Amino acid sequence: MSGTGNSECERIEHAAREIVARLRAHGHEAFFAGGCVRDRLLGRPSKDIDIATSTQPDTVQELFPDSHAVGKAFGVVIVEQGGYTFEVATFREEGPYSDGRRPDSVSFTDAEHDAQRRDFTINALFFDPTSDQVLDYINGQEDLKQGIVRAVGDPATRFEEDHLRMLRAVRFAATLEFSLAPATETAIQTSARLIRRISAERIRDEILRTLTEAIKPGDALQLWHELGLLQEMLPEVEALIGVEQPPAFHPEGDVFTHTKLMLDHLGPPPRDPVLVFAVLLHDIGKPATKSWGPGSDGEDRIRFDGHDRVGAEIAEQILRRLRCSNALIDAVTTCVRNHMRFMHVQEMRKAKLRRWLKEPTFPIELELHRVDCLSSHADLSNYDFVKQRVGEWANEPKLPDPWISGADLIKCGLSEGPRIGHWKREAYARQLDGMEPDRDALLKWLKTQLAEDR
Repeated sequence: MSGTGNSECERIEHAAREIVARLRAHGHEAFFAGGCVRDRLLGRPSKDIDIATSTQPDTVQELFPDSHAVGKAFGVVIVEQGGYTFEVATFREEGPYSDGRRPDSVSFTDAEHDAQRRDFTINALFFDPTSDQVLDYINGQEDLKQGIVRAVGDPATRFEEDHLRMLRAVRFAATLEFSLAPATETAIQTSARLIRRISAERIRDEILRTLTEAIKPGDALQLWHELGLLQEMLPEVEALIGVEQPPAFHPEGDVFTHTKLMLDHLGPPPRDPVLVFAVLLHDIGKPATKSWGPGSDGEDRIRFDGHDRVGAEIAEQILRRLRCSNALIDAVTTCVRNHMRFMHVQEMRKAKLRRWLKEPTFPIELELHRVDCLSSHADLSNYDFVKQRVGEWANEPKLPDPWISGADLIKCGLSEGPRIGHWKREAYARQLDGMEPDRDALLKWLKTQLAEDR
């Protein structure tokens, strides 16, 4: 069996082997378990090694005095070794699950019975580092060879026990480019509604892990839909299905197809969570704003006027429901709100464009625009224009501080509110464009404009 070839992974494995050796030296069985064995067999690096053992939790803590129990009732002890931490879990069987998340009780057992309580066959393997042998009680190695995600035992029971396993099945299929076993797929479709019982935080984490780690995240989105999970988690995204677009701009088809293509045009994993959510939600306002009206050629066509603004509002609602951080919400909604600005980028004043390029989310907005174009009309002229300007201005001096502040505007008679920001931006653009020689001249112009605006 080949190792990872990664120096840190090798150090982690060395530390894990030391734990196993100490447990075995005291007469106990101990193996690597779960995902690290799966990844090892697939030749994938793994920095997360779990250890399963016949050792009782109290004995584990006696053998490793610096360890601490995080789930002693479930037989789980955290052991520190070589600067890394490892979960050491006693072989266990599980009682009923009443909350769709954790078993009500456990009893300690042997490796074979421990394998039977795990989620998927490819995650129910053990590896003996002393003999370099795999212990496989449920035919997991064959499923690995065939590229199949299969629930251990009865799939309906597995998903009834822990509803989040349905999302984990999709994540493993998407990150490994595996398919779901037919019975596992059917059980998810039957049980999909149960995902509503899972906390928003756990759903959010699975959504992000899947879309940031999947080989083709657009396929993962399609699989959520086919299994009935998308409607339960993100009904606003499900609503993109069948929302037709103007063929001249979107020959690829409806908004859902466009979104899937954009996800698949993103770079290889891992991906930026802000970018992933921005792509997923950038057109979320289209169903609510769809109408018919004259286009630039005067002919009636499908229109989505204001879908960027409406989409930012809907995106914020979704992300708050998923309990995302304020920083992530602010960044994603900014990208959604701004994604149509590239239409007019070549007519933008230099000052306005330079200011936009300096905004924290601009690199993500630019990548969002690139995959947006590649997934529709394929016209990258605006993208190329901006990339050229970025290169040209890379060595230009830092933008100067604004001459006009909010306090200046209040002194001019403005009240707190959106107009403060508007006139600050207008004044700063005029300053950067060199239209006024100094602060006094700019302030005089501003007072004139404010007087006309009243």
